Amino acid sequence: MNHPLPPARPHQRFTDDGRRIREVLTYSRRGSRFTPSQQESWDAHHRDWVIPDEAVDDPSFSWAEEFGRTAPIVVEIGSGIGEATAALAAGRPSYDIVALEVWRPGVAHTLGLLAEAGADNVRLLSVDAVWCVEHLFGEGEVTELWTFFPDPWPKTRHHKRRLVNAEFARLAASRLRPGGMWRLATDWADYAAQMCAVLDADPAFEGGPVPRWEDRPVTKFERKGRAADRQIVDLAYRRLVD
Repeated sequence: MNHPLPPARPHQRFTDDGRRIREVLTYSRRGSRFTPSQQESWDAHHRDWVIPDEAVDDPSFSWAEEFGRTAPIVVEIGSGIGEATAALAAGRPSYDIVALEVWRPGVAHTLGLLAEAGADNVRLLSVDAVWCVEHLFGEGEVTELWTFFPDPWPKTRHHKRRLVNAEFARLAASRLRPGGMWRLATDWADYAAQMCAVLDADPAFEGGPVPRWEDRPVTKFERKGRAADRQIVDLAYRRLVD
């Protein structure tokens, strides 16, 4: 049996002889019920700002077509309810922001914040982030990568699900332009240590812990971490020039 082309449905992986195998994912899907305000935001804006999952199956898929222009691209992995997304996008109108988020109520909430902020330079997509970075962006096509408060998967047996690992770091380095930044934040000390260990070991990056990025607004995830007396760690790594 021939191996199928890599599918846009990110949970489908195949052995060389075509047998489907289960993939380890960096996220879990939560409930999908909207509040009335989220439903209102979804109805008003999803046709303009949300990319249907199936759209990336089209071989002709193009970010320039989705945004209606060609501009520097920033990718945010795990945009949550969009607090950082809306504020950062509104302050960067000359950039196109691709926000990857699988939690649909969070996507709907983000739409409302984008409308309030007047930020129409964001497109949201709910397909697996690792798959997206690999298949929807070419080498050096991403100007910045943002990963704010990714799922920490705190149980040791779940650490393999963490997004920031050596394999993804290599992929991210290949998609970032030389000089491009990967900005990260977490409120889990052991995850911060893992992030540093992974990125310090990758020869394509230089950087480390930095003072809190002033442009990044305080989100509910950060407030939750502070309330639990967890230290917030910001990291910034630059993609080195080859």
